[in-house]
Amino acid sequence: MENIEIISALSRWVHFMAGIMWIGLLYYFNFVQVAALKNAGADGTAAGITKHVAPRALLFFRWAAVVTWIAGAALLGPYFMDAFLLRNGMGPIGIGAWLGTIMLFNVWVLIWPNQKKILGMVSASDDEKNKARRIAFLASRTNTMLSIPMLFFMATGMSHSALFSL
Repeated sequence: MENIEIISALSRWVHFMAGIMWIGLLYYFNFVQVAALKNAGADGTAAGITKHVAPRALLFFRWAAVVTWIAGAALLGPYFMDAFLLRNGMGPIGIGAWLGTIMLFNVWVLIWPNQKKILGMVSASDDEKNKARRIAFLASRTNTMLSIPMLFFMATGMSHSALFSL
């Protein structure tokens, strides 16, 4: 096996595994934790989630996003610019890559800074925490919605023969 084939195979595997973690945690937050926190807040048991579960899940969530993006970029290799410019037959994978890039931005620029306020990792007033909750919620729900076409376009684009000939 040539070095380029090994790099391609490793990039594909890392991209796939990190992507499962990233999207799995995204779905966990949106379909499980949001409702659980509401119920736990009502009966006074939310502290365990906000103190122990959420910070750890957010750690894996944000770094899985980075690893997924970097491994995807490595997998594109010499086709990176073609994908991001949606040219030379790389349109479908490029759309998926753009959606993943927007989602990565949301994780690091909107979700994580606001979650730090919500979880008390940085000081914030009650008004700031309420605003942070809304921003983090909307960014997370946006990512959930973007994940559906992102996965579709990435799966469609992965059938492009150029990616398998790396």
